[in-house]
Amino acid sequence: MWQELAQRLEGRMIVLDPIREEHREPLRAAAADPAIWRWMQVDGSTPEGFDAWFAHALRETAEQREAPFVTIDRDGGRVLGSTRFLSLRPEHRGVEIGNTWLARSAWSSGANIEAKLLMLEQAFERVAAMRVEFKTDARNVESRRALEALPATFEGIFRKHMLIHAGIRDSAYYAITDDDWPEVKANLERRLEAHR
Repeated sequence: MWQELAQRLEGRMIVLDPIREEHREPLRAAAADPAIWRWMQVDGSTPEGFDAWFAHALRETAEQREAPFVTIDRDGGRVLGSTRFLSLRPEHRGVEIGNTWLARSAWSSGANIEAKLLMLEQAFERVAAMRVEFKTDARNVESRRALEALPATFEGIFRKHMLIHAGIRDSAYYAITDDDWPEVKANLERRLEAHR
């Protein structure tokens, strides 16, 4: 499953490139805004936090446990952020999409919509996933709205689910199944057209 998921994905606006050492400094520059990391496990806007985040991404890639990507603007080649496949469950045909962040300049640009479309196409159409799940801090209203707009189905709150740099996090879980995928794909394609 990992090899099928960890492929370069190309859209009209963005490219999702599997993370490599050469991405370190462009990603560091994109990650410099503390607002990006408010709801994340680490604060990647600090040198130590970013280095820990990046080392984790490389380690998970080397061990084929996660498939992290760098989100790159297709026209200008500018690094915009990162996202990844994680929680791979090939025996159950399931995967999670998460650890997604974008530089503030890419917020509301359509980059996240296209990234989700590319990743969901890869999961459902090429890997034959039955389920793709997402989790976010229950207090992260913007992320929850974005997941509901896919639309992903809200499945509940895991209370005191994890420790993050800013304290204790309850996680809101969402999912899309292969039954949902045709409707979700059509919706994402419609939304993406509005950004072109």
